[in-house]
Amino acid sequence: MPLSMYQSSIPVFIHMLGNLRNILQKGAAHATNKNFDATILVNSRLAPDMFALARQVQIATDMVKGCAARLAGVELPKYDDNESTIDELMARIDKTVAFLKEFSPAQIDGTEEKAIELALRTRTLNFDGKTYLQHFVVPNMYFHITTTYNILRHNGVELGKQDFIGG
Repeated sequence: MPLSMYQSSIPVFIHMLGNLRNILQKGAAHATNKNFDATILVNSRLAPDMFALARQVQIATDMVKGCAARLAGVELPKYDDNESTIDELMARIDKTVAFLKEFSPAQIDGTEEKAIELALRTRTLNFDGKTYLQHFVVPNMYFHITTTYNILRHNGVELGKQDFIGG
């Protein structure tokens, strides 16, 4: 049986958001153990021209909730992007996972050819559903989760490959 659009999206998104939540928890524990304010981690970035950790998490969650909503043809939930603590970022992840769990395979499967139009600040991108999922959303999700992981590692949080890929 071929891999379906649902199998390629929702379970993968939920798995990776769970891993993201776990690495954030390790970041919070690290800050507590080293006796510093965890908002330092939330505001950390790898380079001056990169987004801080909070924005990395926001984008990762926006990517996957947007993908599910667009493929299924349902209203896209709007988040305020105002998280400033690790607890708030984890709550955002939890809210996103809860949203993703509302989708059934019947809502996502068969959307390979669905026209997806994505309006960005400076341009509009047009995809079919399969290309949108495989070549835009999935790479973006992994990029922003990886960047979050790297920001935490750079700040001394003890993380390993298993934390990223999960159990």
